[in-house]
Order: sequence, then C-alpha cells, then structure tokens
Amino acid sequence: MIVELVSVGTEILLGNIVNTNAAYLATKCAALGLSMYNQSVVGDNEERLDNTIKQALSRSDIVIITGGLGPTQDDLTKETAARHMGFRLVEDMHTRKKIEEFFKDSIYTEIPENNWKQAIVPEGATVIDNNNGMAPGLIMEKNSKILIMLPGPPNELYPMFEHDIYPYLASLNNETIYSETVKIAAFGESQVEDRIIDLIDSQTNPTIATYAKTSEVHIRITAKNDSEEDCKRIIEPVKNEIISRFGEDVLTCNEKETLEECLVNMLKERHYTVTTAESCTGGKIASNIVNVSGASSVLNSAFVTYSAEAKMEFAHVEKETIDKYTVVSEQTAYEMAKGAAETAHSNAAMSVTGIAGPLGGTKEQPVGLVYIGCYLNGKVSVARYVFKGNREKVREQAVYHAMNNLRKMIISEDSSKN
Repeated sequence: MIVELVSVGTEILLGNIVNTNAAYLATKCAALGLSMYNQSVVGDNEERLDNTIKQALSRSDIVIITGGLGPTQDDLTKETAARHMGFRLVEDMHTRKKIEEFFKDSIYTEIPENNWKQAIVPEGATVIDNNNGMAPGLIMEKNSKILIMLPGPPNELYPMFEHDIYPYLASLNNETIYSETVKIAAFGESQVEDRIIDLIDSQTNPTIATYAKTSEVHIRITAKNDSEEDCKRIIEPVKNEIISRFGEDVLTCNEKETLEECLVNMLKERHYTVTTAESCTGGKIASNIVNVSGASSVLNSAFVTYSAEAKMEFAHVEKETIDKYTVVSEQTAYEMAKGAAETAHSNAAMSVTGIAGPLGGTKEQPVGLVYIGCYLNGKVSVARYVFKGNREKVREQAVYHAMNNLRKMIISEDSSKN
C-alpha cells in the first residue's frame, strides 16, 4: 500500500518549526512496510490545502495529514478534508466531554467558545481520543481510500500514533513486517556497503538497507512473513553474517542503545571506573556519559583541561612534554589519559586534545587535528585523527571516537584474558 504525508502549517513553511513529525511518521510507515513516494507541506490556506489533499488521494492509498486541527480560524484541516471526502460535520458528544474534562480544575474559569470546534467531527469517521490534548485524531474511509488526521504537537501525535494509528495500519497488511538493526561504529556508509555489497545485490527477503549516522552506520534488515517468529528466523543468518564481517566494530544490535550506553554498561559489568581529561571537546565526553542512567557508578570525575596549565595541574602532563611536542600531540594525549586516571584512581580514562577550528590551524597542525588517548588498567593507546567539518562537527566526532576507542580497548583486554 502507498502512503503519503501532508504536513499543514504556515509556520512549517516559514521554518519557524522543524518538521519532526514527518521524519517520525516516515520511519514508522517504513517499519510497517508501507511504500512512501511523496511528502507535502502546505500552509494554512483552504484552497491550497484542498488541492494538496486531492493530489495526494489521487496517487496514494493512505494519506496522513498532521496539524490544522486546533480551535482557531486558521485551523482548516478537518473542514477541508471532510468536504473533499464528502463527509458532513457533526458534534461528537464523547469528544465534547473530553474537552470539558481537559478544562476541569484548569486555570480557566470557563471554556473558551472556540474550543468547542474541536468536538466537531466528520460523521462516520473513526474518532481517536487525544489523551494529551483536545483535538482528536480522525480516520475517514471511502472508495478504498483512507485519510487520517492527527494533531500537530508531537507530544500529542506520537502517543496517539503508537497507541491507535500504528495498530490500525498494521491491521491493513496481512503480512508481518519485522526489522532488526546492526549498528557499525566509526565507519562511513560507503565503507559498510562495500563490505556487504554481495548481500545487498542478492537480497530478496530479508532486505538490507544502510543508514548513515554521525560516525556510525545502521544496517537495517527487514523481513516479511506470516509471523514475527518467522521473520526473526529469516533475519538471523543474515544478521550473523554481517556481525562476522565487522567483528568488534559492531556496536550493538539493539536499535535503541547508544554508544555511551554501551560503554557505560561494559564498565559497570566489569566494575570499572572512568575519568576524562578533555581539551577541545570541553567536557562533552563526560556529558554524554552522564546522559546514561546509572553513570554515577562508573564516572569518577571529569577534567576540562583547556589550557596548558590545566593539563599540567590536573592531568599531570609534564611541562617538558608540552614545550617539546606542543599541547596538541600524541605525547600530550598519552600523558593526559594516564595522568587523569592516576589522579582519579580510575581503571579507565579518555583524553582529547586538538584543534577544533575554525582558527588556530597550521600546515603542520591543521584544523580538525585531534589526538585521543585511552587508558585501561595501566595500558595507554593514542590515536591521531584529522576530522572534517565545522567546529561542532569536529568536536562531535572526537567525542564519538574517544568512547568507541575505549570500548574496543575493553574488548581487546577481554580477548587477551581468554
């Protein structure tokens, strides 16, 4: 089945609001196995909205419209869609009661008159309760076409879609569609594709798709069959083959697990503690670790050693090292990692020193040059990188590679013990 998205709102057209709903819905529809060839954004204009709906229904089986269901005069989605589909509007008493409950014990002494507009629905449509707002979701079916209307605010749309719309769309498809993801760390998409191009070229069921993310690539394996168990059985050998080809570069097969979660879990499992000594990243490694629940059991301390003096005081970098090799060097990164671990009495440490730019680069030390040191139980390794991109991009890549290098160092330590 073909699905199409229509996002309504002049504020989206003008760039005042980022259209995160479209990305969310596109991902969910893909997971359902629905084909999507078009997305549209239209302002709060009745004629243009009507034309957009007409075009969408002419080429798609399902049209999902987001936004324009509010109480104000420029909220035109419901009225325009109902007229186009030939549904007359009536008051829904259930929705009216929901609106009354919404305002009960609120700061308002009386319900604004225009809010009752949200209790008016297309007669014969399926009304979906909005448990996080007032505008209900609506499903209209006619002549083998389906038009779904959802409220624009993400905190209303997401739970409504997950609870009601996703199961509804899934029921339209007789086949079960199931996906698993293998995350590859510190690779580019073309590198990943090159390693599995034979699998991609010969794919039928399951299918394989690569998605480039910041410093990692996600390989999504999707199968269609009668049941989820059958899909898993079909996916398993393909997933295992991909894992065998990438080895320790496989970050996780849990789509929701991040690099920092993976690293924190590894440290917790081994009862290791970690500290950081950061220069150009300015504490971002520590910040990422702290984002993980339970990080307090592994993160001993964190040092932002931006100046040469701070590197010497908190990470015990020798002045002679800085004088001879400069603050941006393999030797400085080595001593930062070792010194920070010893200062904090940690099993592990990560250090970063580099030139994030846009100023400060030279021919010998270009913008993007970063040295990353990792310490683990007395052993230190240092890697040199020249990252591309603006200041923030350089810092993001440095943070990612620091955590990934320590992750791989732990894996190597485990291997040497076996």
